[in-house]
Amino acid sequence: MSNHDKVREQVSKDYARAVSEVSGGCCGPAKPSNPAAVLAGYSDEELSALPADAVQSSFGCGNPVAFSGVTKGETVLDLGSGAGIDLLLAADRVGPEGHVIGVDMTDAMIERARANVTAAGHTNVELRKGIIEDLPVESDTIDRVFSNCVVNLSPEKGRVFAEIARVLRAGGQISISDIVVEELPQWVRDSTHLHSACVAGAISESEYVAGLKAAGLEDVQVVDRMVYDTASLAALIGSEISGQEVSCCGVSSVDIDKDAVRRLSEEVQGKVWSARFVARKP
Repeated sequence: MSNHDKVREQVSKDYARAVSEVSGGCCGPAKPSNPAAVLAGYSDEELSALPADAVQSSFGCGNPVAFSGVTKGETVLDLGSGAGIDLLLAADRVGPEGHVIGVDMTDAMIERARANVTAAGHTNVELRKGIIEDLPVESDTIDRVFSNCVVNLSPEKGRVFAEIARVLRAGGQISISDIVVEELPQWVRDSTHLHSACVAGAISESEYVAGLKAAGLEDVQVVDRMVYDTASLAALIGSEISGQEVSCCGVSSVDIDKDAVRRLSEEVQGKVWSARFVARKP
């Protein structure tokens, strides 16, 4: 097994466990509320209209669908669709005449997403198993690609950017929320669990923009940023809130103790942020 495949296998295991432990996750008992989802920019109105499990099982860092310009009748693709929160929001926007495709490499996430799609009553959503470096999607078939805190997990980001360009139709657009970093200590880069926590594998904003351009996309811009302070870094990674163990971005405080979270927060505060990237295929 290659090192890249080992990274993907570990990430898949971490997220399968995270979604199986959702009742003790980022937000405590399952309910239509999630501090991590609110932090990511989802409105109370959006969250209240979704199945509680889709909200509770959200591990994102932004709301890429809200301002993506998705319209009725479009075919859209979610990279790393997880438990389905963005799939459901997109399904409402494209309507019954549109088509929403979610790709995820973790069986547990696909099962959870299918259950949430059924609970929401949508018939225009399709789940496909695969990796985002080799999408199970035909070329030139997608109007919009969105993704929420997933590309940072890939050990081969150049391949992801190339796949995005391949599947988009001419004029197709992207709206991707992701974690970017200015710089990280080596001990963070070497941490398997901090990779699954969406930090250790992240690249800089400038590298991200350059990667999208190198794939052939145009009008690449960063339209939103949210810099994480100490508290929001702890929420992103995994700490303890009101005595409850949290599990965000696939890891929990069992994996990373409070001292490590505190050390990380102190060393990288102001150097880690969520950014939303937009671009189009010429």
